[in-house]
Amino acid sequence: MHIHRAPHRWSVTSARAIAIQKRLAPLVQKQPPHGPVRLVAGVDAAFSHDEQRCIAGVVLWEVREQVVVEQHIAIRRLRFPYIPGLLSFREAPAVLAALRKLRMQPDVVLYDGHGLAHPRRFGVACHVGVITGIPAIGCAKSRLIGTHCAVQTRRGASVPLTDHGEIIGSVLRTQAGVRPVYVSVGHRMDLRTAERLILACAPRYRLPEPTRLADQLVAAAKRECS
Repeated sequence: MHIHRAPHRWSVTSARAIAIQKRLAPLVQKQPPHGPVRLVAGVDAAFSHDEQRCIAGVVLWEVREQVVVEQHIAIRRLRFPYIPGLLSFREAPAVLAALRKLRMQPDVVLYDGHGLAHPRRFGVACHVGVITGIPAIGCAKSRLIGTHCAVQTRRGASVPLTDHGEIIGSVLRTQAGVRPVYVSVGHRMDLRTAERLILACAPRYRLPEPTRLADQLVAAAKRECS
């Protein structure tokens, strides 16, 4: 799959990284994707035990048939330290390398991370989404910022996630009685469509199948790297 080069370097100072986020954040498009969604690419990333490499995995999943179409791993040397709110500068080079290995174009990319639910409204789902131009959703296991009220225990229940009065995402219960996930727009996506798609991709477990399987793929690759 062809992906344009990032419009900036990845090895930068933290101040420069923040400036890049602020410059690119207005490019995020918050609108429903065009056409039906058939192929969802789940993306996850982890770091090698020596903290020198980022391991990214992508699993292309067919929504209606609920089957894996492709899966790939990419490993890249880390060029940025761990700084909260700047995680995409550590993960994105490997994530982009994994996405480039896809033979088929996904309709949506689902990231194990945040999109607009980020201090500068530019989490990894936004950052990689803007670079690729592919509709993107952030679906995180934990909250980075924002507040919300209690979520009902039934599957499909959700409440807004807000920050200083702005809705930046939602807190969605994918399975009855299990902990919710944190959903936010990445790029070329709206929140309501994002919630519906995540529920469609999570028929049995808390996490959507594409990112759940990508997590397993990355974990296996990390064991081999040790």
